[in-house]
Amino acid sequence: MFVTDLARSVDFYERLLGWQVSLMDDTVALLVGAEGFELYLRAMGSRVQHPSGSLGIQYLMWTADDDDDLTRCEGVLRSESAHVTRTSGDGITVVEGRGPDNVPVLVTYPGPALAPRTEILRRIYEW
Repeated sequence: MFVTDLARSVDFYERLLGWQVSLMDDTVALLVGAEGFELYLRAMGSRVQHPSGSLGIQYLMWTADDDDDLTRCEGVLRSESAHVTRTSGDGITVVEGRGPDNVPVLVTYPGPALAPRTEILRRIYEW
């Protein structure tokens, strides 16, 4: 994921995901989760643009471990984002906020293994 400020993004995603930095240099950090998931963050500078509706990542989405973890993630999002929503439907709860570079971040609980999805989230069609 391209970011403007590496240190700020590393701090945010470490707190949100509970992942640890595995490797890092001046422009790239690799965060690794307990299940072996990886997130590379690459600093591209403050002039990089990410217009909504263009190619590239439009949303980042994760599943929380449980209700308490979802509430914790909501708190992290509120520390970064002025507008955070929490909605429920189709057997899941979705918390949405913005990451350090204004990319929408969605955290759900339960995940598809516990609550198979029966429809596409309406949020995916919005931009």
